[in-house]
Amino acid sequence: METSSPQYQRLREQMVERQIARRGIADPRVLEVMRSVPRHRFVPQSVLPSAYADCALPIGEGQTISQPYIVALMTEALELAGHERALEIGTGCGYQAAILSRLVERVHTIERHAVLAERAEKLLIELGCHNVHVHVGDGTAGWPEAAPFEAIIITAAAPEVPQPLLDQLADGGRLVAPVGPAGFQNLIRVRKKGKRTTTQHLAPVAFVPLIGEHGWSEEDKGERGWRFWRR
Repeated sequence: METSSPQYQRLREQMVERQIARRGIADPRVLEVMRSVPRHRFVPQSVLPSAYADCALPIGEGQTISQPYIVALMTEALELAGHERALEIGTGCGYQAAILSRLVERVHTIERHAVLAERAEKLLIELGCHNVHVHVGDGTAGWPEAAPFEAIIITAAAPEVPQPLLDQLADGGRLVAPVGPAGFQNLIRVRKKGKRTTTQHLAPVAFVPLIGEHGWSEEDKGERGWRFWRR
C-alpha cells in the first residue's frame, strides 16, 4: 500500500470512529486532527501494516508510539484552546508533537535519544509542522528557556511529576502524565492555580519509564521490571 494512498485516509477514519470516538473522546478539534495526521509516516516500515491498529508499536531505542486512543485521551485532557505554548517530554517518533502542532501556537518537545529526535525533527519539517521545536536532553528538567507553558504532556512514566515541570507550568496550565511504577501507572491531570495544584486521576495506563535526573534512573529501569511498551 502506498503511503499516499486514499486507503490510509479511510484507515484513519476507521481509527477515529472505532478506537477513539466510541470510547468517549468528544473534542471535535482532537478528533479532526487525529483524522488528518498521517500516523503511518511515524512508524518503521517493519510495522507499517499495523500503523492504525489499536495498540502501541515499537519505534526503536526501546521506545514506542502510543496506542491511538491514549494519544487522543492525553491530548483531550490538556483542554487546548489554540493559544497555548506546549511542552512535550518524550518526543519519540514525533507523532504526539505533530498532533499538538495543529492544536496550539507552539510546541517544544524533548527527547533523550538523539537518533529519535533527529528522525522526528526531519519528519515534522517534511509534514509542515514548523511550530515544533525539537530538543535533545533530559526531559525531566523541562525547557526553562521557553517557560512558562500552558500545557505540558509527559509521554513516559514518572515515579512522580518532576518538580521542574510543575515550576514551568503556567498559572492556569494543565499537565498530563502517567505516574507510577513499572507495568502499571495512573494517568493524571494536574491543574495549577497560583502556587497550588490539584490532581485528577484519568485512567490506568502502562508506559515506558521516564529516565532522567527527576525521573527513574537507568539502574531503576533494569532493576524494577519495566516492560517496554505503552498501552
